[in-house]
Amino acid sequence: MAEITMYTSMFCGFCARAKQLLAKKGAAFEEIDIGFTPGAREEMMRKAAGRHTVPQIFIGARHVGGFDDLWALDRAGELDPLLAADGGEARP
Repeated sequence: MAEITMYTSMFCGFCARAKQLLAKKGAAFEEIDIGFTPGAREEMMRKAAGRHTVPQIFIGARHVGGFDDLWALDRAGELDPLLAADGGEARP
């Protein structure tokens, strides 16, 4: 299964929905709370081409985006194959 990293913040409804969707898929992920992890917001923005909202989700080498992007992948039938991938290239 692909390595998943999700940048989140406390009391974020879209973060909760993204976590629920990934849990439903049986996907484990690393959660980085940008409010409690020093430097995490800056790291997230660098990796996500300046995007500053949460969640920001990375599956393997791919920056998926936020919850709406994750949900769109699932509706299009593209999320399961992405989750099953071995992770691909290293992330920047």
